[in-house]
Amino acid sequence: MASDGRMDFGIFMAPFHRVGENPSLALHRDLELIEWLDRLGYDEAWIGEHHSAGWELIASPEVFIAAIAERTSNIRLGTGVVSLPYHHPLMVVDRMIQLDHMTRGRVMMGVGPGALSSDAAMMGIDPITQRQRMDESMQAIRALLRQDGPVDMETDWFKLVNARLQVSPYTKPHFEMAVASTVSPSGRVLAGKYGMGLLSIGVYLPGGRSNLEGQWLEVEEVAEREGQTVDRNKWRMVIPMYIAETRERAFAECREGWRAWQIDYFRDTLGAVLPNAAETPEGAVETGGAIIGTPDDAIAVIEGLQENSGGFGGLMMLAHEWADREGIMRSFELFARYVAPRFQSQLGSVEGTQQWVASGGGAVSFSRNDVLAKAFQDAGQAVPDFLQDAAQPEPQHAAD
Repeated sequence: MASDGRMDFGIFMAPFHRVGENPSLALHRDLELIEWLDRLGYDEAWIGEHHSAGWELIASPEVFIAAIAERTSNIRLGTGVVSLPYHHPLMVVDRMIQLDHMTRGRVMMGVGPGALSSDAAMMGIDPITQRQRMDESMQAIRALLRQDGPVDMETDWFKLVNARLQVSPYTKPHFEMAVASTVSPSGRVLAGKYGMGLLSIGVYLPGGRSNLEGQWLEVEEVAEREGQTVDRNKWRMVIPMYIAETRERAFAECREGWRAWQIDYFRDTLGAVLPNAAETPEGAVETGGAIIGTPDDAIAVIEGLQENSGGFGGLMMLAHEWADREGIMRSFELFARYVAPRFQSQLGSVEGTQQWVASGGGAVSFSRNDVLAKAFQDAGQAVPDFLQDAAQPEPQHAAD
């Protein structure tokens, strides 16, 4: 559990859409899903950036956020992530500040090096340089956000000359920032170095759950060395999820979509080497690669993640289309109704008062026939036959 007693829930939307579908309709389904999550009370939605491979269709999370912000009221909206090596840092921070104002403080900036090497290849960027570029970009962004003077900085891929912000952030001192982390330690190191939150996307990958507590300790150690402060409540884990009323229904509804996602995209498009267990949803659940089943199954997995990690602040479900639209919407509703309240301190008093009354506390008037009988008597009406045994005798008055 987060140290404040309330875990945040949301989605991490790459997104994933099968090749062959209408891309316009796919993007609008993404908008509709986040509208639905906002109505259900989810806390966050993180939106990805990709430029190739045909499945992950959102090229600009900032543009998407601007659109969905107008359709929602409360849900926080983050770039999940903006690929820093692809953009000049001044442009990145200026766009985020504009969104911070347009959303009145609901925006978050998630950053990463860029996930698809095919994206980098089209821009002539050597993947070996991407993590260094991400670090350099963050140096510039943090310097600009400090607003303690003009920024001059030169690297082999961007230059800042007497640079400064035109508009200050709406959020003070600035919007929340988080860095993506998969398998390598680079994301965790960057989070500690700059005092940022952590998006642990690698939790569902093979070996991703090993030494979870040690992963956050690494962030804290780097932060201490760099003179930064990090907050465990800003540690979010990302894992795919699909739940239904029964396990059998959940597995049946997502089986074909799971296979397309794993085999058609990750194996046959990206060339990923998948363990045999990853080819079926049952195998993925057994190896910790997904939450599939009932609300109770989801609760058990989250409790296990809490225990193994020492506590974290948020769980983001990896958005997908394993099932039809109705199934996806129902899955998120079931989670909001039966899973999220268990980790947001919403049920203790409700369950407590029900148990108190059920055990006889307070003697509820619904079950007190004597109370009902007296109400008839006080109104000057005859007590119904079914209440006669509970009726109190009329008071006797002494003769004058």
